[in-house]
Amino acid sequence: MNEELYLLDNNVLSHLTQSQRASAFFHERCFLPSEIIHEAEGYPDAASLKDVEYPTTANVLKHLRRVMASVPSDDTALVNLYANKGGADPMLIACALDGIEEAATLLWGPTWVVVSNDKAVQSKAVEFSVESSTRDEFLARTSGEWEG
Repeated sequence: MNEELYLLDNNVLSHLTQSQRASAFFHERCFLPSEIIHEAEGYPDAASLKDVEYPTTANVLKHLRRVMASVPSDDTALVNLYANKGGADPMLIACALDGIEEAATLLWGPTWVVVSNDKAVQSKAVEFSVESSTRDEFLARTSGEWEG
C-alpha cells in the first residue's frame, strides 16, 4: 500500500489537539494549503503550522483554475466569497491535484487524501477523482499514528 498524505481542511484541523498538531505524524504526513494556514492564524500554535504548509505554486494555481472552471457561476456551495465562506476549499482540491500529478512520476508515489467535513469539498474531490475522507474517517484510519 502506498503511503497516504493528507490535506486537511480547517474543519478538521480545529478538532485536533495541540499535541496532535505537534506530533511527528502530523509533521510528516499532514499538509495545509496556505489559505488554511491563514484561516488558522488565531491558533496558539499557528506559527508551527507553517512547517506543514503546502505552498501555493504556479502549478497549484494552474489546478485551481481547473477547479474553479468546474464551478457554475451561480453555485455557492464550494465557495461563497460574498459570505466570506469556503475561500480555502478549492485550494484543497488544487493542492491534491498538484500532489497527485507530482506523485504520478514516481513508481510508488503517495496517495493524496483531502480530509474535510464539507460536503461540497467531498463532492468536488469525487468529481476530480481525488480520494477524500471525513474528519471521523481520518481519525479512525490514523488512530495509532498520533503518538510523539
